[in-house]
Amino acid sequence: MTRLFPDTSPEAEAVLLEGLRRLPPWRKLEMVGQLNQTMRQLLLIGLRQRYPEASPQELRRRLADLLLGPELAARVYGPLEAADADRTHRRHAQSDRGA
Repeated sequence: MTRLFPDTSPEAEAVLLEGLRRLPPWRKLEMVGQLNQTMRQLLLIGLRQRYPEASPQELRRRLADLLLGPELAARVYGPLEAADADRTHRRHAQSDRGA
């Protein structure tokens, strides 16, 4: 049998896998949904760190790039450059008001 968790003893892995096999389908789907939600949250945290000035809309658009791939995300949501241009426009507008 191929080991799924090389850092786990074979006995512990067998107990874990048996427990997962016994779960009802609804619980397995719930667990997958929770994993997807956690993944999206972690991706958004990383995007916020990389693009601290990005609007929530731009962050969602960048998340779409990561989840769908840039080509499909651009076809569905439009090019990302529009989000970059909007942020640049807002930055210039803010600096004009401060000058």
